[in-house]
Amino acid sequence: MNIRLLKAFVILAEKGNYADAARALFISQPALTKQINLLESQVNIALFSRGRHGAALTAGGRRLLPEAEKVVRQSQLFMHHAERVSEGVEGHVSVGFGLSSFYLAPRCIADFRQDYPGVEMSLTDLPSFQQYELLQNDELQVGFVRVPPPVALEYLPLVTDRLVLVAPATSPTMPAAEWLTKRPLLRLHDERGQGLNRQIDRFLHDNGLFISSTQLTDDIQTIVAMVIAGIGVAILPTSVTHIAPPELVIIPLTGESISWKVGIAWDASKEDVIRDNFIASIRASISVDGGE
Repeated sequence: MNIRLLKAFVILAEKGNYADAARALFISQPALTKQINLLESQVNIALFSRGRHGAALTAGGRRLLPEAEKVVRQSQLFMHHAERVSEGVEGHVSVGFGLSSFYLAPRCIADFRQDYPGVEMSLTDLPSFQQYELLQNDELQVGFVRVPPPVALEYLPLVTDRLVLVAPATSPTMPAAEWLTKRPLLRLHDERGQGLNRQIDRFLHDNGLFISSTQLTDDIQTIVAMVIAGIGVAILPTSVTHIAPPELVIIPLTGESISWKVGIAWDASKEDVIRDNFIASIRASISVDGGE
Protein backbone atom coordinates (compact mmCIF):
# COMPACT_ATOMS: atom_id res chain seq x y z
CA MET A 1 0.00 0.00 0.00
CA ASN A 2 1.38 3.40 -1.01
CA ILE A 3 1.50 5.75 1.99
CA ARG A 4 1.07 8.69 -0.39
CA LEU A 5 -2.40 7.39 -1.34
CA LEU A 6 -3.43 6.96 2.28
CA LYS A 7 -2.23 10.47 3.10
CA ALA A 8 -4.34 11.83 0.22
CA PHE A 9 -7.33 9.93 1.64
CA VAL A 10 -6.78 11.34 5.14
CA ILE A 11 -6.25 14.94 3.99
CA LEU A 12 -9.28 14.89 1.68
CA ALA A 13 -11.42 13.50 4.50
CA GLU A 14 -10.14 16.30 6.74
CA LYS A 15 -10.66 19.12 4.22
CA GLY A 16 -13.85 17.76 2.65
CA ASN A 17 -12.94 19.52 -0.56
CA TYR A 18 -10.69 18.47 -3.45
CA ALA A 19 -9.33 21.95 -4.10
CA ASP A 20 -8.38 22.55 -0.44
CA ALA A 21 -6.91 19.06 -0.07
CA ALA A 22 -4.84 19.44 -3.26
CA ARG A 23 -3.37 22.71 -1.95
CA ALA A 24 -2.53 21.09 1.39
CA LEU A 25 -0.77 18.23 -0.43
CA PHE A 26 0.99 20.61 -2.88
CA ILE A 27 -0.38 18.75 -5.89
CA SER A 28 -2.91 19.58 -8.62
CA GLN A 29 -6.56 18.72 -8.17
CA PRO A 30 -6.52 16.22 -11.11
CA ALA A 31 -3.50 14.50 -9.52
CA LEU A 32 -5.41 14.20 -6.24
CA THR A 33 -8.40 12.77 -8.07
CA LYS A 34 -6.17 10.13 -9.68
CA GLN A 35 -4.70 9.17 -6.29
CA ILE A 36 -8.13 8.76 -4.71
CA ASN A 37 -9.39 6.76 -7.71
CA LEU A 38 -6.34 4.50 -7.54
CA LEU A 39 -6.82 3.90 -3.81
CA GLU A 40 -10.50 3.12 -4.30
CA SER A 41 -9.63 0.61 -7.00
CA GLN A 42 -7.06 -1.07 -4.72
CA VAL A 43 -9.43 -1.43 -1.74
CA ASN A 44 -12.44 -2.02 -4.00
CA ILE A 45 -14.52 0.48 -2.00
CA ALA A 46 -15.85 3.92 -2.89
CA LEU A 47 -14.38 6.21 -0.26
CA PHE A 48 -16.01 9.53 -1.18
CA SER A 49 -19.17 10.77 -2.80
CA ARG A 50 -18.76 14.07 -4.64
CA GLY A 51 -21.49 16.71 -4.52
CA ARG A 52 -22.05 20.43 -4.59
CA HIS A 53 -20.58 20.77 -1.10
CA GLY A 54 -17.34 18.89 -1.84
CA ALA A 55 -16.28 15.32 -1.04
CA ALA A 56 -18.17 13.43 1.65
CA LEU A 57 -17.01 10.14 3.11
CA THR A 58 -19.05 7.09 2.24
CA ALA A 59 -19.94 4.52 4.89
CA GLY A 60 -16.96 2.46 3.78
CA GLY A 61 -14.72 5.53 3.85
CA ARG A 62 -15.77 6.31 7.43
CA ARG A 63 -14.93 2.77 8.51
CA LEU A 64 -11.49 2.81 6.85
CA LEU A 65 -10.47 6.33 7.86
CA PRO A 66 -9.31 5.57 11.46
CA GLU A 67 -6.96 2.82 10.22
CA ALA A 68 -5.65 5.07 7.44
CA GLU A 69 -4.96 7.83 9.97
CA LYS A 70 -3.11 5.35 12.17
CA VAL A 71 -0.91 4.14 9.30
CA VAL A 72 -0.12 7.70 8.16
CA ARG A 73 0.73 8.70 11.73
CA GLN A 74 2.99 5.67 12.13
CA SER A 75 4.73 6.42 8.84
CA GLN A 76 5.40 9.98 10.00
CA LEU A 77 6.83 8.70 13.28
CA PHE A 78 8.97 6.22 11.37
CA MET A 79 10.37 8.91 9.09
CA HIS A 80 11.10 11.15 12.08
CA HIS A 81 12.87 8.28 13.82
CA ALA A 82 14.78 7.39 10.65
CA GLU A 83 15.97 10.98 10.31
CA ARG A 84 17.24 11.03 13.89
CA VAL A 85 18.97 7.67 13.42
CA SER A 86 20.63 8.90 10.22
CA GLU A 87 21.91 11.94 12.15
CA GLY A 88 23.19 9.74 14.98
CA VAL A 89 21.00 11.32 17.65
CA GLU A 90 18.99 8.16 18.35
CA GLY A 91 20.11 4.55 18.62
CA HIS A 92 22.57 2.50 20.65
CA VAL A 93 26.33 2.21 20.96
CA SER A 94 28.33 -0.38 22.95
CA VAL A 95 31.51 0.79 24.64
CA GLY A 96 34.23 -1.21 26.36
CA PHE A 97 36.64 0.00 29.01
CA GLY A 98 39.40 -1.40 31.21
CA LEU A 99 41.42 -0.64 34.30
CA SER A 100 43.25 2.33 32.84
CA SER A 101 40.01 3.98 31.71
CA PHE A 102 38.11 3.29 34.92
CA TYR A 103 37.45 7.02 35.35
CA LEU A 104 37.99 8.28 31.80
CA ALA A 105 35.35 6.22 29.96
CA PRO A 106 32.35 7.14 32.17
CA ARG A 107 33.37 10.80 32.01
CA CYS A 108 33.46 10.73 28.18
CA ILE A 109 30.05 9.03 28.10
CA ALA A 110 28.58 11.62 30.48
CA ASP A 111 29.87 14.44 28.24
CA PHE A 112 28.41 12.76 25.14
CA ARG A 113 25.01 12.15 26.72
CA GLN A 114 24.63 15.88 27.43
CA ASP A 115 24.52 16.53 23.67
CA TYR A 116 22.91 13.23 22.63
CA PRO A 117 20.37 12.25 25.33
CA GLY A 118 18.47 10.07 22.85
CA VAL A 119 21.36 7.64 22.41
CA GLU A 120 21.39 4.53 24.59
CA MET A 121 24.86 3.45 25.68
CA SER A 122 26.17 0.29 27.31
CA LEU A 123 29.53 0.26 29.09
CA THR A 124 31.25 -3.09 29.68
CA ASP A 125 34.37 -3.71 31.77
CA LEU A 126 36.71 -5.84 29.62
CA PRO A 127 40.46 -6.33 29.21
CA SER A 128 41.95 -4.68 26.14
CA PHE A 129 42.70 -7.97 24.36
CA GLN A 130 39.02 -8.96 24.54
CA GLN A 131 37.91 -5.55 23.34
CA TYR A 132 40.10 -5.79 20.23
CA GLU A 133 38.25 -8.95 19.17
CA LEU A 134 34.79 -7.55 19.95
CA LEU A 135 35.54 -4.36 18.04
CA GLN A 136 36.42 -6.38 14.95
CA ASN A 137 33.20 -8.41 15.32
CA ASP A 138 31.13 -5.21 15.76
CA GLU A 139 29.99 -6.35 19.20
CA LEU A 140 31.62 -3.18 20.53
CA GLN A 141 31.64 0.06 18.60
CA VAL A 142 34.26 1.88 20.69
CA GLY A 143 36.84 0.51 23.10
CA PHE A 144 38.92 2.33 25.71
CA VAL A 145 42.08 0.28 25.35
CA ARG A 146 45.86 0.28 25.30
CA VAL A 147 47.04 1.92 22.09
CA PRO A 148 48.24 1.36 19.51
CA PRO A 149 46.12 -1.80 19.17
CA PRO A 150 47.86 -4.94 17.86
CA VAL A 151 45.14 -5.44 15.21
CA ALA A 152 43.81 -3.38 12.28
CA LEU A 153 41.79 -0.76 14.15
CA GLU A 154 41.74 3.02 14.07
CA TYR A 155 42.73 4.61 17.36
CA LEU A 156 43.12 7.91 19.17
CA PRO A 157 45.56 8.26 22.10
CA LEU A 158 44.02 10.07 25.07
CA VAL A 159 46.13 9.75 28.22
CA THR A 160 49.32 8.20 29.57
CA ASP A 161 48.93 5.75 32.44
CA ARG A 162 51.70 4.70 34.83
CA LEU A 163 52.43 1.98 37.30
CA VAL A 164 52.42 2.74 41.03
CA LEU A 165 52.96 0.54 44.05
CA VAL A 166 50.05 0.25 46.48
CA ALA A 167 50.89 -0.65 50.08
CA PRO A 168 49.07 -0.59 53.44
CA ALA A 169 49.29 2.85 55.07
CA THR A 170 49.54 1.30 58.54
CA SER A 171 52.91 -0.32 57.79
CA PRO A 172 56.31 1.37 58.08
CA THR A 173 57.37 3.45 55.08
CA MET A 174 59.69 1.52 52.75
CA PRO A 175 61.02 1.96 49.21
CA ALA A 176 59.15 0.07 46.50
CA ALA A 177 61.96 -2.46 46.00
CA GLU A 178 61.91 -3.35 49.69
CA TRP A 179 58.14 -3.81 49.71
CA LEU A 180 58.44 -6.25 46.81
CA THR A 181 61.04 -8.36 48.62
CA LYS A 182 59.15 -8.46 51.92
CA ARG A 183 55.52 -8.84 50.89
CA PRO A 184 53.75 -11.01 48.27
CA LEU A 185 52.80 -9.23 45.06
CA LEU A 186 49.02 -9.34 44.52
CA ARG A 187 48.08 -9.61 40.85
CA LEU A 188 45.11 -10.24 38.63
CA HIS A 189 44.64 -13.51 36.80
CA ASP A 190 45.73 -13.21 33.17
CA GLU A 191 42.13 -13.64 32.00
CA ARG A 192 41.34 -10.30 33.66
CA GLY A 193 44.61 -8.37 33.62
CA GLN A 194 46.71 -9.67 30.75
CA GLY A 195 47.95 -6.26 29.61
CA LEU A 196 48.66 -5.05 33.15
CA ASN A 197 50.52 -8.25 34.03
CA ARG A 198 52.75 -7.91 30.98
CA GLN A 199 53.48 -4.30 31.91
CA ILE A 200 54.36 -5.36 35.45
CA ASP A 201 56.61 -8.15 34.18
CA ARG A 202 58.45 -5.73 31.88
CA PHE A 203 58.90 -3.26 34.72
CA LEU A 204 60.26 -5.91 37.09
CA HIS A 205 62.59 -7.36 34.44
CA ASP A 206 63.90 -4.01 33.17
CA ASN A 207 64.63 -2.81 36.69
CA GLY A 208 66.13 -6.07 37.97
CA LEU A 209 63.49 -6.46 40.67
CA PHE A 210 62.68 -9.86 42.14
CA ILE A 211 59.48 -10.45 44.07
CA SER A 212 59.18 -12.70 47.09
CA SER A 213 55.96 -14.40 46.02
CA THR A 214 52.79 -13.85 44.00
CA GLN A 215 49.13 -14.24 44.83
CA LEU A 216 46.46 -14.05 42.10
CA THR A 217 42.97 -12.58 42.42
CA ASP A 218 40.03 -11.87 40.10
CA ASP A 219 39.40 -8.13 40.54
CA ILE A 220 40.88 -4.86 41.72
CA GLN A 221 38.50 -4.55 44.67
CA THR A 222 39.82 -7.83 46.11
CA ILE A 223 43.41 -6.68 45.61
CA VAL A 224 42.69 -3.42 47.45
CA ALA A 225 41.03 -5.26 50.34
CA MET A 226 43.96 -7.68 50.63
CA VAL A 227 46.50 -4.83 50.61
CA ILE A 228 44.59 -3.05 53.38
CA ALA A 229 44.58 -6.31 55.37
CA GLY A 230 48.37 -6.46 55.08
CA ILE A 231 48.42 -9.63 52.97
CA GLY A 232 50.62 -8.11 50.29
CA VAL A 233 51.28 -5.18 47.99
CA ALA A 234 50.17 -4.47 44.43
CA ILE A 235 51.39 -2.72 41.33
CA LEU A 236 48.44 -0.96 39.72
CA PRO A 237 47.72 1.72 37.12
CA THR A 238 47.77 5.16 38.69
CA SER A 239 44.40 5.82 36.97
CA VAL A 240 42.60 3.49 39.41
CA THR A 241 44.17 4.91 42.55
CA HIS A 242 41.69 7.82 42.70
CA ILE A 243 39.29 5.33 44.28
CA ALA A 244 41.91 4.13 46.77
CA PRO A 245 40.77 4.45 50.41
CA PRO A 246 42.92 6.29 52.98
CA GLU A 247 44.12 2.93 54.35
CA LEU A 248 46.43 2.69 51.33
CA VAL A 249 49.61 4.52 50.45
CA ILE A 250 50.49 5.16 46.81
CA ILE A 251 54.20 4.94 45.99
CA PRO A 252 55.32 6.28 42.58
CA LEU A 253 57.62 4.01 40.58
CA THR A 254 60.58 5.02 38.47
CA GLY A 255 62.71 3.34 35.84
CA GLU A 256 61.88 1.56 32.62
CA SER A 257 58.49 0.34 31.40
CA ILE A 258 56.31 2.21 33.87
CA SER A 259 54.02 3.95 31.36
CA TRP A 260 51.78 3.23 28.37
CA LYS A 261 49.23 5.01 26.22
CA VAL A 262 45.48 4.63 26.70
CA GLY A 263 42.97 5.76 24.11
CA ILE A 264 39.96 4.73 22.10
CA ALA A 265 39.90 2.24 19.22
CA TRP A 266 37.25 1.45 16.62
CA ASP A 267 36.76 -0.40 13.35
CA ALA A 268 36.60 2.33 10.70
CA SER A 269 35.60 -0.19 8.01
CA LYS A 270 32.11 -0.34 9.55
CA GLU A 271 29.78 2.64 9.12
CA ASP A 272 28.24 3.94 12.33
CA VAL A 273 27.07 7.54 12.68
CA ILE A 274 26.49 7.32 16.44
CA ARG A 275 29.99 5.93 16.99
CA ASP A 276 31.44 8.72 14.87
CA ASN A 277 29.52 11.33 16.89
CA PHE A 278 30.87 9.80 20.10
CA ILE A 279 34.44 9.93 18.77
CA ALA A 280 33.91 13.54 17.66
CA SER A 281 32.66 14.37 21.17
CA ILE A 282 35.83 12.88 22.68
CA ARG A 283 38.03 14.79 20.22
CA ALA A 284 36.24 18.02 21.15
CA SER A 285 36.75 17.27 24.84
CA ILE A 286 40.48 16.76 24.27
CA SER A 287 40.67 20.08 22.48
CA VAL A 288 38.89 21.87 25.32
CA ASP A 289 41.02 20.18 27.98
CA GLY A 290 44.22 20.95 26.07
CA GLY A 291 45.11 17.27 25.73
CA GLU A 292 46.72 15.44 22.85
